[in-house]
Amino acid sequence: MKNTAVVAALLACVASAPLAAKEGMFTPGQLPEIADDLRAMGLEVAPEKLADLTGFPMGAIVQLQGCSASFVSPEGLVVTNHHCARGSVQYNSTAENNYLEDGFLAQAKADELPAAPGSRVYVTTEITDVTARVRDGIDTLSPTERYETVDQRVKDITAECEQDVGFRCLVASFYGGKEYTLIKRLEVKDVRLVYAPADAVGKYGGDIDNWMWPRHTGDFAFYRAYVAPDGSSAEYAEENVPYRPEHHLKVSAAGLDDGDFVMAAGYPGSTQRYTRLGEVENTFGWTYPTFVTLLNDWIDAIEEAAPLGSDARVKYESRLAGLNNYEKNLRGQIDGARRVGLVDRRREREAALNAWIAADAARAPYGEAIAALDTLSEESATAARTNFWYGNVTRPQLLSAAQRLYRLAKEREKPDAQRESGYQERDMAFFRQGLQALDRRYDAAVDKAEWLLFLGGYLEQPAAERVAVLDEALGIAGASDIAQVEDVIDGYYAATTLDETDTRLGLMDASVAELEASDDPFMQLAVALYDYERKLESESEEREGRALALRPAYMDAITQWQRSQGAATYPDANSTLRVTYGKVLGGSPRDGMAYLPFTTLEGILEKDTGEEPFNAPEGQLASIRAGDYGPYALDSIGSVPVNFLSDLDSTGGNSGSATLNARAELVGLLFDGTFESVNSDWDFDPRTTRTIHVDTRYMLWVMDKVDGAQGLIEEMDIVR
Repeated sequence: MKNTAVVAALLACVASAPLAAKEGMFTPGQLPEIADDLRAMGLEVAPEKLADLTGFPMGAIVQLQGCSASFVSPEGLVVTNHHCARGSVQYNSTAENNYLEDGFLAQAKADELPAAPGSRVYVTTEITDVTARVRDGIDTLSPTERYETVDQRVKDITAECEQDVGFRCLVASFYGGKEYTLIKRLEVKDVRLVYAPADAVGKYGGDIDNWMWPRHTGDFAFYRAYVAPDGSSAEYAEENVPYRPEHHLKVSAAGLDDGDFVMAAGYPGSTQRYTRLGEVENTFGWTYPTFVTLLNDWIDAIEEAAPLGSDARVKYESRLAGLNNYEKNLRGQIDGARRVGLVDRRREREAALNAWIAADAARAPYGEAIAALDTLSEESATAARTNFWYGNVTRPQLLSAAQRLYRLAKEREKPDAQRESGYQERDMAFFRQGLQALDRRYDAAVDKAEWLLFLGGYLEQPAAERVAVLDEALGIAGASDIAQVEDVIDGYYAATTLDETDTRLGLMDASVAELEASDDPFMQLAVALYDYERKLESESEEREGRALALRPAYMDAITQWQRSQGAATYPDANSTLRVTYGKVLGGSPRDGMAYLPFTTLEGILEKDTGEEPFNAPEGQLASIRAGDYGPYALDSIGSVPVNFLSDLDSTGGNSGSATLNARAELVGLLFDGTFESVNSDWDFDPRTTRTIHVDTRYMLWVMDKVDGAQGLIEEMDIVR
């Protein structure tokens, strides 16, 4: 148990800690450029090794859908966050056999469960600069031609790369389309759930503690990657064998202490560090506040239609968790923008950039491009506001399925290479699995409640923002109140057969004419909306075509300006592999508030009420009361560390990122940021930006003392 002296010492450390936060989510290729700083911060492995994607440790870092992960054994064992694997836990759960509540542990490989349909493990194997091929000659084209040319070239490059069977390739855009990189990734299709603690551990604190510190969440879980017996990528089959990665991480039971070097390698989703002032003002003045209100109503609608303990609630647990997470994130974004004066900071930055441009007549083209980009940003903001409620009112799952099926039939009338992304033959496995997964994540009563909620908001909008084709197709042209459309909506769910998996899958091969002749109300609505949807898509593509000429010039101006100040320009996050580094560090996000760098097992006891979300398993509580720390205690805090803080730069998609020490050993998993940090998507503030990690010592303690996962501990390389 911590004593008063230890707490006082830790508080003193927080109070005197320097603002050493290192801004930047660096591409591996940038790391040799900052090698001196990496060494000065404490990195012990050669910085140049971090740029080798096929070597150690980067060869062990993998990507999931929307999350990061890493190999931790020679038998394809993958560790990621609990909340990243929770969809697979939910997919395998029922009200009678609820792995969310009870946890899941495969005692042997034969007991491992297939992950949710569409689950993949992606291993980056090669990157190639394809900028010249993508951008050659596009500046003289019209905006729409420019968009279509770039889009087709990207698809062609991707198709060539994927001639190597078993690989999923991606052409990623950097610096606003200034640079393009081909990323070749091994696609592991057979992913199985190995171990996930119960929600009472893996989601301890729930939505109350989400984005908060202090935190006591065991946010970790394990998958295993499988391949065919010959080592090739293959869909799930009993004869498949564990994938044997070239590299895997050692797992540290010694961990870290306050002030130690730490870095994370993963796949951050997106940041908006370089967006212009107009977009910032629209986002924080309208988009985020409007969405926060809708999200709260949306959560209430699901919870009312899917009571606790019902099968419907199990089906919608994953969605509820995502909505609650997003709602709290947006509130944090709004609060953070106000606290740091984001609008004023962005205005000041733009004034400084303008002054730099004005200082040299040769830079005038930068100013012209930026002015045009600002005009474009205003147009995009207006379109987003106008289409907000239409976008939501077309969310129902069966309508979305019908729209995708009809679009697929339309796209199949074209040669495969010319189809829209998402509708090519390379996408059909995901397409099919998405239609299958709907069965475990759909309930008619809940879906209807969601639709009525969105329709209610839509009906309240000005007439100019109503969509005539939608009103006519639904038969609600004269309606102004949700009560006037409830019977219409009831008829959709009563008459549809798209709630049957076999029906949906069978329609993947249907022709346009066959779908247009369908009497299913959702399909009829999808057909009626098709031309309007394509009009919106065309308008968006024209704007994107203009941006392809303007954003690169803006980013070149930013890069040259920052270089003149001695600063490196890192690209905004875009779901590609990045490394961020810093220290284990507490903080003081506001006056009178101090964050210690570690939380302990005893904090679980202090929070525990026996009721969700503070309902730790009784066996866990007993071990804590007994002081049964095993070999996992940290002397400086006198207990087992549960979560720790760092000053790493991170965002969504970083969830599950391998947190590494100076020797590139796994010491934790990145899983969250503090409430004060979420605004760092837009603006990095070294004083308030703190990232939250689950400590490997707590992971091992739970596996050892709570869930009896000794087999997995023995499989991993544990270092002390």
